[in-house]
Amino acid sequence: MTRKWLSVVGIGEDGLAGLSPIARTLIDHADVLVGGDRHLAMLPNDDRERLVWTSPLRESIDEILRRRRQAICVLASGDPMWYGIGVTLLRRIPLEEMTILPAPSTFSLACARLGWSLTEVETVSLCNRPPELLHTYLYPGAKLLILSEGKQTPAIVADRLTRRGFGNSSMIVLERLGGVHERHIEGIASNWRETDLADLSAIAVECIADPGTTTLPRTPGLPDDAYHHDGQLTKREVRALTLSALAPIPGELLWDVGAGCGSIAIEWMRSHPRCRAIAIEKARTQYIADNAAALGTPGLHIIDGKAPATLKDLPQPNAIFIGGGVTADGMLETCWAALPPGGRLVANVVTIEGERRLFQWQEKVGGTFTRITVQRAEPIGRFLGWRSLAPITQWAVVKSA
Repeated sequence: MTRKWLSVVGIGEDGLAGLSPIARTLIDHADVLVGGDRHLAMLPNDDRERLVWTSPLRESIDEILRRRRQAICVLASGDPMWYGIGVTLLRRIPLEEMTILPAPSTFSLACARLGWSLTEVETVSLCNRPPELLHTYLYPGAKLLILSEGKQTPAIVADRLTRRGFGNSSMIVLERLGGVHERHIEGIASNWRETDLADLSAIAVECIADPGTTTLPRTPGLPDDAYHHDGQLTKREVRALTLSALAPIPGELLWDVGAGCGSIAIEWMRSHPRCRAIAIEKARTQYIADNAAALGTPGLHIIDGKAPATLKDLPQPNAIFIGGGVTADGMLETCWAALPPGGRLVANVVTIEGERRLFQWQEKVGGTFTRITVQRAEPIGRFLGWRSLAPITQWAVVKSA
């Protein structure tokens, strides 16, 4: 059997007193103790080796791995598997070599204080993450629990809420949950002025929309005016059909090749917090960055370059959308080779040359064609008439082998 040399113990504000006998045993028998200054200060003084987390964190993990023959105990806040160090350690250390003992998470304690059902709450961490992540979670009636990065985080959250039309939302900052110095500070987002706060806290928000606030859905097909663009935009109706063909699944990666203003990649990521995307575009990367921040997907990976040359070293995708450049030499060959079995490829074209290229590939690997024509009613003098958008030919195929 593999020896479990590493233990990860969740600890709360109540310190050692709140730990189970098993957790105390793991700490007492460790040769090396690892944690932040706050956690290590909870332990009695002795001559055992102590490692304090460094920045970047990977240096500390390297130090842990170098001591693999010793018994090591890592102290973590609350539940190490909820936005915690346990998840990070498991990326490099097999579970068979670890023992993980969680304590109640900050989110669980916050819900207990507020009387909220954790299953009905949107949870997000802003620790080392951009605040733009909040944008996809804002809708009337939403209950948010947010892990803060520092004492300035509540003010940042209040500002984001106010700017997005949710200034009437109630906010409660919950500090030092589970400890003798637990404190709750309440206020309204638009009037938030509190600065005397703990470095670490949870922020509870009940979202109340200002009159006239428009909330964007997470479903595909956002309004065209939700995007900053120069005309190179997959139109709303075509975008909805394209995302349906791409069929995003949580945790999957999309390549958006010839991304334009990034609308396909952004709506892929908005479909689920774990969906990932890479947007490859030469001329409009600033549009993509602006749209990703505004629409709540700041984690979108943007590559400034021309495909297919920029594709060769990217992580393997589960799906690929080609919105431009389908006739470029090697484009379809490179994209097809990158897909795993079961991967999806969707390409949209508006030219006869593009159609010819797609028909050639359809004869080789199969797939289906869809002709998308959209007409929108627009004013003609005092009346309304139909104006046709450029028809789109869409090829969608699943790689069988």
